[in-house]
Amino acid sequence: MSISTLRPVFARIAFTVKKPKAKAPDLDELEKILAYKFTERDFLKRAVTHRSWAHEQVAPGKEEEARRLHNEAFEFVGDSVLGLIVADYLFQSYPDVTEGELSQMKHRLVSAPTLAKASERLGIGQFMRVGVGEEKSGGRRKRALLADAFEAVLAAIFLDGGLTAATDFIHHALGDELERVDPEAAAAADFKTLLQERLQAEQHTAPHYNVIEAMGPPHRRTFHVELSWDGGSVRAEGRTIKAAETVAARLALEEIGVQQAADS
Repeated sequence: MSISTLRPVFARIAFTVKKPKAKAPDLDELEKILAYKFTERDFLKRAVTHRSWAHEQVAPGKEEEARRLHNEAFEFVGDSVLGLIVADYLFQSYPDVTEGELSQMKHRLVSAPTLAKASERLGIGQFMRVGVGEEKSGGRRKRALLADAFEAVLAAIFLDGGLTAATDFIHHALGDELERVDPEAAAAADFKTLLQERLQAEQHTAPHYNVIEAMGPPHRRTFHVELSWDGGSVRAEGRTIKAAETVAARLALEEIGVQQAADS
């Protein structure tokens, strides 16, 4: 048999080895867990598709095709929908608290660690479509991936069933957290705690606080603090060291959000 005759056979073998077919996730089972039945199943399919899987399915350089497959745009929608639903819940449940207290409670509820835990409880990770490398590195268990997947699933439900369906899902998925949140608990878990959890979830080093200087007379001191982490640094001031550190942590959370938005 000649080489020219064997060439098509080799090509078929190479193609098969390059793109093995993975077992499709059981979306019927996932719908039961989510307590929501999709009209457009493709929304859910995209929500559980990680970019690593999408890029394995298209030719090199076909970024637009990959983007139409994976869930990163859904994460963006889900983040906004989540913020709206949680803000409305807190406003209705705590009409007499301050804006600062509402903000602290909201940050706690929409934080990556909270979403990752909820995603773990629902078992979303086992339904994710991830690439070979991501699978080998334990991607299904990564907290950042799980938090992103939660937002993507929320977006899929919102796009399919609207705000009412999305709200029902949040009460289903975050019911315990919604019941436990209150101004006192939020005050205890201030911005410093939120920052610590955020950096830990994204596998960054712990934040470092350093008092740069203290200005003014003893009874009216203003403390200047620098907060640094392996992704940047911010400076803030306050009447006490703790107050300055809290402001710095809030600014750091905002800075991290801006950086991630720019990178996406």
